[in-house]
Parts: sequence; C-alpha cells; structure tokens
Amino acid sequence: MIRNLAWIYAGLFFFVVLIGYIPGLNWNGYLLGIFDIDPFDDVLHLVSAIWAVFAAWHSLRYSLFYFKAFGILYCLDGIIGLIFGNGYLDLAIFKYGVEYLDIGTKIALNLPHIFIGGIAIYIGFILSKKYK
Repeated sequence: MIRNLAWIYAGLFFFVVLIGYIPGLNWNGYLLGIFDIDPFDDVLHLVSAIWAVFAAWHSLRYSLFYFKAFGILYCLDGIIGLIFGNGYLDLAIFKYGVEYLDIGTKIALNLPHIFIGGIAIYIGFILSKKYK
C-alpha cells in the first residue's frame, strides 16, 4: 500500500512537470495561469518524482523515508511561503527575500505544498503504522 502511494506521488510529480509544457495550460510561464514555474521548479518537481520512483521500486522502508522526509520538506516550504511570501525549496526566500503579498495569494501559492506535504506526513507517520 505505502509503496503504491509512492508510485502515485511519482506519477503526480511527473504530471506536474508535463502539464507545464502543454499549450493552453501554461499562460506566460504561469502553470494553470496561477503558479510561476521556472526551470528550477521543474527540476525540483522532477527530482521529487524520481525520488518517489526510487523509493517505491526499492522497498517499503525507503518509501516510508520518502514520505517522512519529503512531507516535512514540502509542508515546511509551504508554511514558510505562507508566512514570508516565498519558500525555501526553490531558493526564492534567499533570492528575493520576504514578499508582501495579500493572504489570499499566499494561500493559493503555498497550499499545494502544505497539502501535498501534509498528506505525505500522514502517510509516513500515521498510515504506515497500519501497514507495517
């Protein structure tokens, strides 16, 4: 079950990279017209997908580590982005510093990482206890 979920995460991250190159889904460099995705973000999403593939293919233990580490990294990135307007995984907080965006924009931009990371944390720390 946990390894299958890692395969699903891999597929979702490959999909995120792919849709960034489909005409009509990438308006002026903004994925779905909302998310400013640059090549560094694509690499970050691709590495996340490859990490999930490796974990799912290798073992339950690696999959659990993936969900725990990935979940903490992504969720924390979203929380930092929510507070400061930029996250750390794409180095934006270091490149651009604090951005004073309205709370609605901050939520829209960072909720995906909080949500995806939060689910990964749930899988790695809670759901995994049912499938050990």
